[in-house]
Amino acid sequence: MTQADSVHKVVILGSGPAGLTAAIYAARADLKPVLVEGNDAGGQLMITTEVENYPGFEQGITGPQLMDVMKKQAGRFGTTFIAGDATAADLSSRPFTIETTDGPLKAATLIIATGAQAQWLGLDNEQRLRGRGVSACATCDGFFFRDKVVYVVGGGDSAMEESTFLTKFASKVYIVHRRDELRASKFMQARALGNPKIQVLWSTVVTDVLGDEQMTGLRLKDVKTGQERDVEADGLFLAVGHKPNTDLFKGRLDLDEVGYINLAGPGTMTSVEGVFAAGDVADHTYRQAVTAAGMGCRAALDAERWLEAQG
Repeated sequence: MTQADSVHKVVILGSGPAGLTAAIYAARADLKPVLVEGNDAGGQLMITTEVENYPGFEQGITGPQLMDVMKKQAGRFGTTFIAGDATAADLSSRPFTIETTDGPLKAATLIIATGAQAQWLGLDNEQRLRGRGVSACATCDGFFFRDKVVYVVGGGDSAMEESTFLTKFASKVYIVHRRDELRASKFMQARALGNPKIQVLWSTVVTDVLGDEQMTGLRLKDVKTGQERDVEADGLFLAVGHKPNTDLFKGRLDLDEVGYINLAGPGTMTSVEGVFAAGDVADHTYRQAVTAAGMGCRAALDAERWLEAQG
């Protein structure tokens, strides 16, 4: 019997902390999970240098190392890994059919752990210096900027929250905003703008990130005058939103206005019975490796219990 003919008890999409933890739990429950790794195998942690807030690693661990040991652990218990990506999903009847670049899969249950991607500015040097001064997660990386000067791009609640958080470490935080008023709630604005370490650069955009091996500065442009200037900077944090990887599920699952998967109850079940979601694809609030892993555990347990209820 081929992969296309057999019905797998659990198919998992995504190989970040949520997907791999779901695989560990599903495999230990003898559900023989099949995990489709995705084109960006390992998720966002693959571009994270140091992870110092994941429990169990006293001296810290790099993102790629953490994903490697999690994958080996899932493999040790019998997870089957499929390289490549899911390209289509038919959730209209059970078993579900997932088309992948390696061929179709049939699934009794599906765990979606495809994650979300930070929105970037689209600058070449921004990508080159990711993890070398450029970040999209203050909670993950703020600790490394103690007594440093950092810039935050954005004007919403996330930007205010990230900026306020960074004042615990940085000596100065500049908010770069392209408009002359913020989109953030009044409360979040008051909290950020009332902090003496924070200063807003109105009607300003970042046009380049400067530095060779490490970020050393930014090129800023005044959108009203067109004038550009270079400033010294130790860090740049992007807080212009995240895009969940849910294009496959538009019209098939209940998604919110941004595209995050809405969960149907206190567990991880989606709007389609037998389909579960875990990690950043359904969580726009915390977006941490440890919360994603915890949610992957919940999804695997929910899938196991649902299968048992189906007999």
